[in-house]
Amino acid sequence: MENNLLSIKNLSISFQKEKKWKEVVKEVNLLVKRASITAIVGESGSGKSVTSLAIMDLLDKKISKISKGEITFFDKQEDDTILPIDLTKTTSKEYRKIRGKKIAMIFQEPMTALNPVKRCGKQVEEMLLTHNNLSKQEAKQRTLNLFKEVLLPDVERVYRAYPFELSGGQRQRVMIAMAISCEPQLLIADEPTTALDVTVQDTILTLLKDLQRKHSMSILFITHDLGVVGKIADQVAVLYQGSVVEQASVKDIFSLPKQPYTNGLIASRPPLDYKPKRLLSVRDFLSEQPIQVERVSQEATLRIRQDIYKQEPLLEVEDLEVDYILGKNIFGKANKIFPALRKISFQLHKGETLGLVGESGSGKTTIGKTIVQLIKQSRGEIRFKGKNISKFSNKENKELKKHIQIIFQDPYSSLNPRKTIGEDIQEPMIVHNIYKTKEERKQQALLLLEKVGLSKDFFFRYPHELSGGQRQRVGIARALSVNPEIIICDESVSALDVSVQAQVLNLLNDLKNSYGFAYIFISHDLSVVKYMSDKIIVLKNGQIIEENYPEQIYNNPQQEYTKNLIDSIK
Repeated sequence: MENNLLSIKNLSISFQKEKKWKEVVKEVNLLVKRASITAIVGESGSGKSVTSLAIMDLLDKKISKISKGEITFFDKQEDDTILPIDLTKTTSKEYRKIRGKKIAMIFQEPMTALNPVKRCGKQVEEMLLTHNNLSKQEAKQRTLNLFKEVLLPDVERVYRAYPFELSGGQRQRVMIAMAISCEPQLLIADEPTTALDVTVQDTILTLLKDLQRKHSMSILFITHDLGVVGKIADQVAVLYQGSVVEQASVKDIFSLPKQPYTNGLIASRPPLDYKPKRLLSVRDFLSEQPIQVERVSQEATLRIRQDIYKQEPLLEVEDLEVDYILGKNIFGKANKIFPALRKISFQLHKGETLGLVGESGSGKTTIGKTIVQLIKQSRGEIRFKGKNISKFSNKENKELKKHIQIIFQDPYSSLNPRKTIGEDIQEPMIVHNIYKTKEERKQQALLLLEKVGLSKDFFFRYPHELSGGQRQRVGIARALSVNPEIIICDESVSALDVSVQAQVLNLLNDLKNSYGFAYIFISHDLSVVKYMSDKIIVLKNGQIIEENYPEQIYNNPQQEYTKNLIDSIK
């Protein structure tokens, strides 16, 4: 018991929907050792976050309850004695002394976890003053020291900054500083690196591991990505549909996984040493069918490239530049400009997938939005089928949007929450007057749902009733509804579970083969871009620093920046 910090025994959690209780976590058993990192891994809906919220007593008691089991926290006292506390029987008043001070949590999205109208420094200070007998000056100095400890640049600026003034990685570091401020015995990290660039993700993982060693604390690390688990954890528990299906050391999980589900999670990541025709997913491992991996040969790759590049380009971008105006003088003239894009040139051919890769702020999304004219270029040309789109009339611009569609990173915010899925898919058809009758549009929408692997039942559902992967499929169906020639995928798989991501990537390739359109595939994950792309462009600070075929980029990178991106995914 002395070496145990947290023990979960037979934990079951139920949620109420339409006056009926449904069990979503089923008899989970988990042990977290002192001064160690334990990972809980599984897909969305497996019960990972619900379990962590139960530990923190943050479940909504109006609609949820712990129906069975116990959560025991072995609290180490100042005299080194151990006091076992059953957290399921702890009152709210007692919990306030534990939460933040002895058990702290880092949430997946720091932008929603941090107070948007309060300066970052003050938010960390508030935690320190609540749980420690410090003066305001001591709390400020401790906050600045914490910001240095989590390797934030210019700590005085961060102290004064609001969350929206910081990057995603910097906001996550502020959250980590807040979480470790009272030196907790247990730190729960719930998907803390999911939407971050691979290089930022790598530094956050290294930082967490260093802090864990320095403070001798335990970390319960929650993720859907086994690749991340391999870099940080000592022990792993695999959750599937609310139950622990496998629990072992990291070494054993990766070398000798016992469950088909675990095998599926490991195999869902795009391999780096070869290109399969299709990515495997968890579904393949749970089926009765034998698993076969068909590789794309080098000869087949060369043949595909010859077919693509012998055609005239569909899209030409020449010396594209975009300036963001950050400030104007009293006469309304720009006096502060941020150069978002500089001298961007490339071509896109029918049937090609062009990958754009780089960290946040490198200009990837700006290129995509400028092509569809959501952002106006400052200089340079974008030609679609030889015509300069910057000189298009409003009527021609509307027509252009029928030929070039964009799928955004977050389908939930790009779908109308008040419209059914069927209405959302049909809306572009109505705008572009593609089908004559309501019935024709409905039939086309139903056909598209089938194409993206969703049943006809989804036609009458609303976005909030769908999972992330299902919403992304709806976003793809909506983009297809106007029969485009180019689809821009803007980080469209970055927030998905690895298995769902594999299914969506397979779907995108299938659709390209069926319809023959071209993709501009934007991502910060080089392993995904390498698998999807015929050619890759590496962006840094709004400029192209490298352009080549995927195997050349991966095996022989010319720039140090590209090497770092590659090292982050190994």
